[in-house]
Amino acid sequence: MTQTIQPAARPPLPPFTLDTALQKVRLAEDAWNTRDPERVSLAYTEDSRWRNRAEFPVGRADIVAFLKRKWARELEYRLIKELWAFAGNRIAVRFAYEWRDDAGNWFRSHGNENWEFDEHGLMRLRFASINDQPIREGERKFHWPQGPRPAHHPGLSDLGL
Repeated sequence: MTQTIQPAARPPLPPFTLDTALQKVRLAEDAWNTRDPERVSLAYTEDSRWRNRAEFPVGRADIVAFLKRKWARELEYRLIKELWAFAGNRIAVRFAYEWRDDAGNWFRSHGNENWEFDEHGLMRLRFASINDQPIREGERKFHWPQGPRPAHHPGLSDLGL
């Protein structure tokens, strides 16, 4: 008898409520702020499809490779995500992150993402639109040690972003 292996559930699961959508967004933000490609990839289905700027990763191996390239270029990365809308198994977020390049130039990247989840709470679709804004180091607003944003640090709306 062949045994089918079910993917590990990633609560909260759809259909989302306001509370569970907010929780899902914060869990994603916290994971991305670790800058650990393997850890981040576990939130996505094995065949997850992305659109991120002009790149179209498909599957966890592509996602890991993409994130390794991203975080090798985007140094001192700090991200804030904010729930925009949700319904059923879909969530829309807006986000901003700050980073610097290896020449010391700072940027704030702004964007929107549309997410679709499977019944196990894994993201199967992620469509991101992103714009980069050069900023001076003194214009930075995301000031916390590398890693997840502390609970007391303001969110996007509180920062006027």
